[in-house]
Amino acid sequence: MGRRARRSVKWLLARAGVRVTGLGRGAYLVRRRTAGDGYDLVDVATDVAVVTRRTLPARDRWQRDRKLFGWLGERHLAEVLAGYQVNCVLDVGANTGQYARMLRRIGYRGHIVSFEPVPQFFAELAANAAPDPLWSVHNLALGSVDDTAEMNVTANTLSSLLPASAYGERRFHSLRRPTTLPVPVRRLDGVLDGVLPPNLDGPRIFLKLDTQGYDVRAFEGLGERHREIVAMQSEMALLRIYEGMPRLPEALSIYERAGFEISGMFPVSRDGGSLRILEYDCLLVRA
Repeated sequence: MGRRARRSVKWLLARAGVRVTGLGRGAYLVRRRTAGDGYDLVDVATDVAVVTRRTLPARDRWQRDRKLFGWLGERHLAEVLAGYQVNCVLDVGANTGQYARMLRRIGYRGHIVSFEPVPQFFAELAANAAPDPLWSVHNLALGSVDDTAEMNVTANTLSSLLPASAYGERRFHSLRRPTTLPVPVRRLDGVLDGVLPPNLDGPRIFLKLDTQGYDVRAFEGLGERHREIVAMQSEMALLRIYEGMPRLPEALSIYERAGFEISGMFPVSRDGGSLRILEYDCLLVRA
């Protein structure tokens, strides 16, 4: 197509509400003008753009943002796993295996060791792990002492060894009437040698904690063996969903004293009325 013909086509497209941007020899970006269709195309980096409706209800805006934060968190997690040469992930609070499946989706191919104490969730976890020879599962809760404790079980992912706070019951209906059952609790330093894959040469361990308020106690169960962890992930709360759970400043100070520093923080949930963040997924690495 000659230069004059290209100018004519571009003019006609512009009249039709279409914007054409040259990207180099023989390449064009063609998009509708945002004024006509209610969408914005936001350039966020080289070769990266976000298309979003210009006006959204508050709930939809948070869902959009949460998905973006989740995607960014997964990209950063993949970078940490590769950069720290992780070859074994301890998946504490596995539920039915959602985190492990995400690890495979983002390209992690090493060992995964999952822990889940609730029997019905563990059964589904075991079924999901069965086809994967590098994924093992254990029907345990992890804490700071070896014990048997009452687990407050909900139908979703909010089961906890801690009772719900008054705020948690207001915010999440499933926390109002949990069922309870006894579960075994073990210190991680006491079971670590038994759960690590026997053929693991030179362990480079990543610790993922998602225990609904019990992360710090599970971490304390490592004792001095926390030194064997090269990087970790923990949910840290700003608003207490469970009674007795530490808030982010307290939890972070414990992890920092053990030699970890934050590499990334990604919002997980939010209080819809006040727009306060409830908790963050925090990635931490050895300084």
